[in-house]
Amino acid sequence: MSIQQRLLTFIVRSNWILLALAAAVGHFTASSGVTLGIIAGGLIVTINFHLLYRTLKKSLTPPHLASPNVVLVKYYIRFIISGLVILLLIAGGYVNPLGLFIGLSVVVASIMLATLYEVKNNIFKEAV
Repeated sequence: MSIQQRLLTFIVRSNWILLALAAAVGHFTASSGVTLGIIAGGLIVTINFHLLYRTLKKSLTPPHLASPNVVLVKYYIRFIISGLVILLLIAGGYVNPLGLFIGLSVVVASIMLATLYEVKNNIFKEAV
């Protein structure tokens, strides 16, 4: 398995694991608004990550190479829709903004964990 595929698999799995852990911690330590914010933010960012992966895979796989403009338009459409959903969640008082922020950080945390994991693997591989 290539390093790119290994990183992607690790990130996808850790997204769901971190989301579940954060939601569980939020459920037992914070109000329901914070917990709903964590879950909503985590779902928004994880779904966006999967949609971005699908868009890039379809656009960069021959023979269906797409224009960079098409990729950018899809990206901005997702960005605007995500922004509107976040605005509606906060303005409607459905979620706590702090919980939403924590949930939106799930993919970033997954990427950081994957990077640390690969760095650790490379250091120990070279040491042997």
